[in-house]
Amino acid sequence: MTLSQLSLVDNKKKILTALQKGDLTVTGQFMKSSNYTFLGQVKYQELEFQAVYKPQKGETPLWDFAKGTLCKRDVAAFLLSENLGWDLVPPTVFRRKAPLGRGALQMFVDNDPDKHYFSFDEKTRQRLKPAVLFDLMINNADRKGGHVLLDEKNHVWLIDHGTSFHTEFKLRSVIWEFAGQEIPDNLLNDIQGLEKDFATNPEFKKEMLHLLSEDELHALQTRIHILLQLKTFPFPDQNRRTIPWPPL
Repeated sequence: MTLSQLSLVDNKKKILTALQKGDLTVTGQFMKSSNYTFLGQVKYQELEFQAVYKPQKGETPLWDFAKGTLCKRDVAAFLLSENLGWDLVPPTVFRRKAPLGRGALQMFVDNDPDKHYFSFDEKTRQRLKPAVLFDLMINNADRKGGHVLLDEKNHVWLIDHGTSFHTEFKLRSVIWEFAGQEIPDNLLNDIQGLEKDFATNPEFKKEMLHLLSEDELHALQTRIHILLQLKTFPFPDQNRRTIPWPPL
């Protein structure tokens, strides 16, 4: 059975189990990635699908992010998306046993590379409000247009969150058209639920602390609180670079 025969949103548990326990074979490499990133084939019971494998030891050192933490940030982004119920990040796990060592393993999203943020029509762009709020919360330093995907069922997916969750404000994104608008009530309610879960669900907080430092988790909670107080999409800071390069 392939993923085309499964609903990606409705079968996450099965997909996550396959990512964590299935046989993983490296089949290719993404040559334009700044870190070593591989395409793999996952086989588990009757299920078989492609996945993106980011080994921890293949990360390029960065001056402002702790060594070996980028793959964990990808997993933290998935967990946060799941808590919100927004289905933004493809199923992602931190896998300890893999061909090139431990790292992040994420379901590969089959998509048309010509369909990205800069080619979306207005109707599709209006669906990106949750994506913008998500990037604000995780402090995404690299929301390129090509990191916003549409699958064959027209579902919006966000990928590449390795440079997120920093304690210092580093948000860089190509999506700013909602600045100044009020945040819809349904999205505010979801964010309030997330804030409450951090306060009342020790297991969720513990799971996040396996991936982020205490300071990073505290900064995340602070950003969530500020966003709930603002209740509007913020404007870009005119005193710093707020768009990634390259933008696509």
